Amino acid sequence: METINALGRRKSAVARVYVTEGSGKITINKRDLADYFPSPILQYVVKQPLETLNVADKYDIKLNIFGGGFTGQSQAARLAIARALVKINEEDKSALRAAGFVTRDPREVERKKPGQPKARRRFQFSKR
Repeated sequence: METINALGRRKSAVARVYVTEGSGKITINKRDLADYFPSPILQYVVKQPLETLNVADKYDIKLNIFGGGFTGQSQAARLAIARALVKINEEDKSALRAAGFVTRDPREVERKKPGQPKARRRFQFSKR
């Protein structure tokens, strides 16, 4: 099997994934998964597509992630891994879609408007 690559995005985070056959090692920005995401919840999020298909120890995964915060990065990685697994085996798409890992979450941060303190918050109105 040659290297399969895919792209995942969430908020302002972008994750590029390279999947090869191997022993289940996940490397993010040349660091181990546990080093990059110390939180076990975020490690779980990244591994979710692999656990759904029971292929966690079948592939070596190399991720390049930039932009966003740790939550957005972990969810971008999840989408990228799910897309790569679909490229490897098309029959897995229905199981991943049922779990909600194939759909790109379109929510982005709304821009701040001029004359307001935040995107929607306005300064207190004073009639007099």
